[in-house]
Amino acid sequence: MTYLYENQNIPTELEKYIEENKNLHSCFDINFKGIKPKNYCGFLSIDNQSYFIIPKITTENTQNLNMFIYMLIYAYDINLKNEDLINADNQEHQIFELFIRLFSDALLDEFKRGVFKQYITMQENLKVLRGKYIIEKNFNNFYHQNIYCEFDEFSMDNELNRFFLYAIRTFKKFSSYGNLHRCEAVLNEVDYLNVDFKRLNIYFDRMNSRYKKSYEVALMILQKLLPMTETSRDKSFAFLFDMAEVFEKFVGKMYKEIDYTTQLQQHGNFGSLVLKPDIMTRNKIIDTKYKKVNKRGNLAAQDKYQMSAYGMNFKVKDTMLLYPKHLVDIDDNLELGKGDDMIRLKMRSLDLGFDGGLKGYVNEMRMRIERIKLCQ
Repeated sequence: MTYLYENQNIPTELEKYIEENKNLHSCFDINFKGIKPKNYCGFLSIDNQSYFIIPKITTENTQNLNMFIYMLIYAYDINLKNEDLINADNQEHQIFELFIRLFSDALLDEFKRGVFKQYITMQENLKVLRGKYIIEKNFNNFYHQNIYCEFDEFSMDNELNRFFLYAIRTFKKFSSYGNLHRCEAVLNEVDYLNVDFKRLNIYFDRMNSRYKKSYEVALMILQKLLPMTETSRDKSFAFLFDMAEVFEKFVGKMYKEIDYTTQLQQHGNFGSLVLKPDIMTRNKIIDTKYKKVNKRGNLAAQDKYQMSAYGMNFKVKDTMLLYPKHLVDIDDNLELGKGDDMIRLKMRSLDLGFDGGLKGYVNEMRMRIERIKLCQ
């Protein structure tokens, strides 16, 4: 297993794979000085070699990988049955395989309680009348002994199960985990169709709500999975996460647990701008920034304007930019504007380093965020 770091050049032997796969270009900075991951971390499998792109939180590789996985597990609300699965020392369970197992195990557990079925409207040419007689189609019915009918059938061949089947067969190209095959066998009456998961129209109610978590995990995997070839023989792929998204989800979820008044991703408008602050409480706005900032002078002008716009639009005087800690702690206070339009801006950093297992890590991060909240 080889470790790579975000924002650091990758080995030259990997450069041709990145250059040849346009799927990956949005995740890497490619120039004459070399190729480096942007703010993306995750797993690369190239020619059966494993590479982990990890954040630089501590000086220990396995700790950095574990902490990255802890953040993913918490941010995406994944329930673990066995915490040993997330130990980076156990190389059999790579990060991609971990999520495949979580999805497969959860889905199979729900299938054991009963496969989701719903009434599907169907039209068929039958020997006997079933449901509604379709007059216009029977005028041109070449099978004179048959009757063209429309009827409802209680079936497992519905959009949700087609999505699951599509996800299962996609994952099987890269994983041989047994529960994937078991889940596929359960869906033997479902037609396989290619699914454009960007245009899904699946709704959850009391009849299928127990499948929502499996659906969300599968959708997340599909969105992060980037096959590097079109052939089934070459199983090279990338499984990458935008760390700005991970950091925002991680902090937002934790902040909401600490302060029940917290609302995530609120929308507003300021002139021609559409405003979407990450975190809002009754009287504060917090925006997460996955950037290297060591002092006030590193604060981008556009971030100042953004926070000022947030405060004025939502009529909130106190705002905060929260960064991950890099070299030093950030603890600075600014005033944006003057008089009644003045917005108070605090710059703070969250130290993401801690070696204490998943539960210990989450508890420690919660205490650190509480301290940041109290010193606002």
